[in-house]
Amino acid sequence: MSSPFNNAYAIIMAGGIGSRFWPKSRASQPKQYLSLVDDGSLIQNTVKRLHDLFSDDAIFVVSTQNQQQLLHEQLPELRPDQIFFEPVGRNTAPAIGLAAIQLLDRNPDAVMTVLPADHHIQNDDIFLDTLRTAIRIAHENQTALVTLGINPSYPATGYGYIEAGQRIKNDTFRVTRFMEKPDRATAEEFINKGNYYWNSGIFIWRAATILGQIQRYMPDLYDGLLEIKTAMHSKNFQPVCQRVYTLLPGQSIDFGVMEKAKNVYMVRADFGWSDLGTWEEVYKTSAKDENGNVVKGQPLLKSVINSYIEIGDRTVSIIGLDDIIVVDQPDALLICKKELSQDVRWVTKELQDTEDKNDT
Repeated sequence: MSSPFNNAYAIIMAGGIGSRFWPKSRASQPKQYLSLVDDGSLIQNTVKRLHDLFSDDAIFVVSTQNQQQLLHEQLPELRPDQIFFEPVGRNTAPAIGLAAIQLLDRNPDAVMTVLPADHHIQNDDIFLDTLRTAIRIAHENQTALVTLGINPSYPATGYGYIEAGQRIKNDTFRVTRFMEKPDRATAEEFINKGNYYWNSGIFIWRAATILGQIQRYMPDLYDGLLEIKTAMHSKNFQPVCQRVYTLLPGQSIDFGVMEKAKNVYMVRADFGWSDLGTWEEVYKTSAKDENGNVVKGQPLLKSVINSYIEIGDRTVSIIGLDDIIVVDQPDALLICKKELSQDVRWVTKELQDTEDKNDT
């Protein structure tokens, strides 16, 4: 039997804008291109950690056309054919389907590892070992849909959850169900039960298998992907892809397939994971000083504790505050309670609404 890694490919999802990271994240500089915790941007670190498992030509990125320049600047080692551009953002199910039809065209036995570009992982070695386990499952069981479930460290309300059922072996389980983001009481109940895990948004499956599941559970999407696939080697590919993809329904792969599919497995993972979904998550993940602060730049602080402060070139002084987020940019300033950092996306919506009104 051939090695399970001969046909293994990594698909990095990089189409988001990170609206909860205003004012650093903008349409012109989305979250995945920012350096938030470590040296290097999130997408650069994602690619870097994958090189110990995947060959250079087996790493692909799915993104949107308006990020083309950023991708080439930050990942110059990627060839043009290693980047799949969506004509327009349509959530994860169409993006994964678009990648699957193009991988399948290259290798009918392709096994895809799908992962976001903007997650933070503390222990790369454990992460790669966990991926190896998942890839072996997808290699041996051609109908398997595999996901990574993060061992929860607290009752988070910002993550979806996976209920693990029958143990197959070691850290591998059958999935009983996927759960949406819970309230605090429900999250605490999940933690107490001990068989609920955070949904990492990382998936491993054969390209042919996920397309079969899309055909079963999302037939309209499948029909569109098939039309795109038919035109793949013709001179009309780009206009066909533009026309068809724009009309596809936008839906997540979790809701469209994973919550309905039967042959779903979870590998339990504990490699220090965060989706860095908010400034508060960046605060939790970052090293702190003796006052519990994460400080970038040189602000003047007096009696400030347990806060995230990122300052640019101008002089900023903060006195007598705690549990806050302050992010200073040349053209914008964010100040909010740390616990309300989920609401930062409201700012981007307000700014977009104002821009739309001014354009009318």
